[in-house]
Amino acid sequence: MEFFCYHRDRPGSAALRDELLEAHWSYMDRFADEMIARGPTLDGDTPTGSVHIVDLPDPAAARAFAFDEPNYQAGAYRDVLLRRWRNVLGRTMWDFPGGPTAGNRYLVLGFGAGQAADLSAPPDRDDLIAYGPLLSDDGSAWLGTAALVRASGPDAARAILTPDRYAGIEVHNWQSGGRR
Repeated sequence: MEFFCYHRDRPGSAALRDELLEAHWSYMDRFADEMIARGPTLDGDTPTGSVHIVDLPDPAAARAFAFDEPNYQAGAYRDVLLRRWRNVLGRTMWDFPGGPTAGNRYLVLGFGAGQAADLSAPPDRDDLIAYGPLLSDDGSAWLGTAALVRASGPDAARAILTPDRYAGIEVHNWQSGGRR
């Protein structure tokens, strides 16, 4: 089962995140084979959150993954968005043909309102790094859509979703993560 996990930073936690960087990476190393995508969201050079899309056995394992993470345990994060996710592209971020760093990259989160939308990837979009619906724990209810995308700017990134089908859409600067 694939899960989307977004830890949002607590304001003023950058120094704590820096202090825990090796602990965070060591923790994530344990999940290297299950990782579909990962990386920080940013405001300039300042981290604002941490995205991990990971394939785990069940919702209990996903909750353990999210809440045992060292930054979460130390209080660096203000909240966690954890949802089942379906890998519509069927690949990892490392398989993205656009490479690991070229172009502006964004996390796009659409929070569902009503009937499901954007269940398949938009056609002719080789700028999609990861894309899929956010689902309930049992996978039966559509709760929104999460995508990692290379785009010319935030508005172009937002345009991958059908705007009137969401209660809200967030766009965050994002970069590929992991050990450098």
